[in-house]
Amino acid sequence: MSREIAIAGRPMGPDHRPYIVAELSANHLGGIERAFEIMAAAKRAGADAVKLQTYTADTITIDHGGKGFVIEGGLWNGRRLYELYQEAHTPWDWHAALFAKGRELGLAVFSTPFDASAVELLESLGAPAYKIASFEAVDLALIARVAATGKPLVISTGMADRDEIAQALGSARSAGARDIVLLHCVSSYPARAEDSNLRTIPDMAAAFDVLVGLSDHTLGTGVAVAATVLGACLIEKHVTLRRADGGPDSAFSLEPEELARLVEDTSTAHAALGRVNYAPEAAENAMRNLRRSLYVVADMAAGEVFTAANLRSIRPGYGLPPRHLPEILGRRARTAIARGTPLDWGLVNEG
Repeated sequence: MSREIAIAGRPMGPDHRPYIVAELSANHLGGIERAFEIMAAAKRAGADAVKLQTYTADTITIDHGGKGFVIEGGLWNGRRLYELYQEAHTPWDWHAALFAKGRELGLAVFSTPFDASAVELLESLGAPAYKIASFEAVDLALIARVAATGKPLVISTGMADRDEIAQALGSARSAGARDIVLLHCVSSYPARAEDSNLRTIPDMAAAFDVLVGLSDHTLGTGVAVAATVLGACLIEKHVTLRRADGGPDSAFSLEPEELARLVEDTSTAHAALGRVNYAPEAAENAMRNLRRSLYVVADMAAGEVFTAANLRSIRPGYGLPPRHLPEILGRRARTAIARGTPLDWGLVNEG
């Protein structure tokens, strides 16, 4: 497994805090100025990238109201696919301006293409990476087309089973992709924390020999923090200015202050992982002398026997370790010893 890959120069992998992707999706609500505001807010919050979705209603479905073309259940119950995608898509003529805004802000911008024409557009704009959405993880031709660009490829795995993930990876690698991140994902909107099954993250990394991240549709930031501890190298969350503004994705999107907390908390979680270590840390040295040790707790004359009444394990830690107490009890003091003296072997008679 590659231990490290980079998007727009920002490395990700076990030695780096998670790469935070703010998903714009439909939260622009049809206004490019609002999209710019979300991008600026994401930058201030500390996100590494903003991700778009590049499709039109006609490239992702057809205008039809028959069975299967109307959503049943969930957040978008009763909505026709075509109408939902018309509302949610990011207009193609915005893309150049959005990429330019990213350069102005110092924020990476990449996208999820849904067909070959979207790839062509994104290539013309210099997209630094691509994402394959969960619903397209079974579209091997699309994966191969994206992989052929040679750019880093992020593949979301919501709904895909183990065999389908293997097929997607096979297609990507065969078409030339080398830098690949799989995203563990629950394609439910919003998703429940108890459905997250985050133990899949290290298993997926081992099974497929790739870096693994999380595409997170749960509410809040707790699941993302837990995923970081389990090795997630990339966290993707939908972001909006205010959930109260509405929109198809608002219910499971973070507001800017929540995104800032996500960045901070996942960074802290990654820093806390550290390394396997059983030795005291340097920061603990000042506390070592507050540990227990053996002290004389009553004045003793030379030759007097050490007993539980005059020798105890107490704080601080300047005397012999407490483990020596059984072998010292019953022996005699070599000299007179004042109460409050830390015990050392020079104060104890041999035998």
